[in-house]
Amino acid sequence: MITVAAFDVDGTLTTRDCVVPFLELLVGRTRLAVAIVGRPVACTAALVKRDRDRFKAIAVRAAYANRDADSVRALGVSFAERVHAQLLRADTPKRLEWHRQQGHRVVLVSASLGSYLHPLGAMLGVDAVLCTEVVIGEGGRYTGELVGANCRGPEKMRRLSDWLAQMNIENVDLWAYGDSTGDRELLAAAHHSFLVKDSQLSAVPEELS
Repeated sequence: MITVAAFDVDGTLTTRDCVVPFLELLVGRTRLAVAIVGRPVACTAALVKRDRDRFKAIAVRAAYANRDADSVRALGVSFAERVHAQLLRADTPKRLEWHRQQGHRVVLVSASLGSYLHPLGAMLGVDAVLCTEVVIGEGGRYTGELVGANCRGPEKMRRLSDWLAQMNIENVDLWAYGDSTGDRELLAAAHHSFLVKDSQLSAVPEELS
């Protein structure tokens, strides 16, 4: 049996949301707000339906569309360094490191954006990063469209299942860590689940310490 530890990122490994700060880093807070307000029909529909995925797609398009991929990649690395140095929780990264030391496969499964999450994953030493990605079009520029669905809710478990199949991992002991309703399906599928929103996690599971 192979042990896999799947971690959400925003609020689980970090102390705060990272998506909005990165979008603001790309275009500035004012320009981002103006671009979003410039699509009133779509924004109103998303707000009325409380459709977080649709609203996020609007914001991502506003920040990413026609931006040079290499420039965004460089900003992503810089942002990941800031997250790693300043925005990680005190507890859950230690649990992630414990899984690594045990030889477990560690995966980030997050609605955060690949531009910074891939370099952050490298800094944390994880085996895979499954997250929300943005399409790069002709000429190495972002289109602003998402690659598939936002990696939230049921999409998290679908992405993880696909990754397990690609890695030929069938007999899995799944540990999952999350902090919100967006992690519900992932936590429900795990053999060991940890909702960490209002709790402090020990570096080593209490039953093993």
